[in-house]
Amino acid sequence: MSPVPGSGLAKGLAVTLRTMTKKTVTEQYPDALPDLPPRTRGVIGLFEENCTVCMLCARECPDWCIYIDSHKETVPAATPGGRERSRNVLDRFAIDFSLCMYCGICIEVCPFDALFWSPEFEYAETDIRDLTHERDKLREWMWTVPAPPALDPGAEEPKEIAAARKTAEKLAAAQAEPTGPKAQAEPTDPKEGEGRS
Repeated sequence: MSPVPGSGLAKGLAVTLRTMTKKTVTEQYPDALPDLPPRTRGVIGLFEENCTVCMLCARECPDWCIYIDSHKETVPAATPGGRERSRNVLDRFAIDFSLCMYCGICIEVCPFDALFWSPEFEYAETDIRDLTHERDKLREWMWTVPAPPALDPGAEEPKEIAAARKTAEKLAAAQAEPTGPKAQAEPTDPKEGEGRS
């Protein structure tokens, strides 16, 4: 069956008329800021206190856009006669967002939760060389990271919390019952202890 001449034009005009009668969904940015989902991938925030300079994020980054510099410091012994320890101290942590492809591998591989997604997206620069942001800027973005969603009330308790709770209960029970060498050595019959001096 051959199409009626002009039916395509009529369908197109019908779509146009339907769209004209609906309210527009265009957001007038920057006058009206967009309502972003809570887990938006904007930029990467750095929680510097958790960073141990393990370099995992820099090694796993497919774009090699993370730059880390550090030095070793000697920590004095905690107890007399103990040995001194050395630890890495973070000197520089920078991310080149002109290279970053926002894959999130660095955040996933960080074993100490030092990197987080921030919904911040207004970090455009006029010069591409200014898109390499240092740790001070990354730390500012850390405070815009939303809190994690609450746990499901019906979910199973995490293994770590269950193990910590059981250990705390055992410790509390051990402190409540005085079971030591003195408690076991003391005689229960007062006549038994008379012969001792």
